Amino acid sequence: MMIVSYDFESDRTRARFAKFLEKHGRRIQYSVFEIRNSDRVLRNILDEIELRYRKQFTGADSILIYRICEGCKKRILRYGYAENEEKEIVIL
Repeated sequence: MMIVSYDFESDRTRARFAKFLEKHGRRIQYSVFEIRNSDRVLRNILDEIELRYRKQFTGADSILIYRICEGCKKRILRYGYAENEEKEIVIL
């Protein structure tokens, strides 16, 4: 799992990057996504950032990526709506 936080000066680039991340994870804040998937998918995301977005960076742009290990996942505290993200849903 990884957490991706970003800020782009260009509205167009910001919107395109958000749309790209929505394909792979879920938005947890306006410019913050949680990506849960295989190492292959995570590698594809990193490659896309390197190939497409990194060359467009201005001095005001940034992407922060926090890789979360399996042991650290258990230490994440969730409150409010986020509490329900980890619970099993049973529909009768």
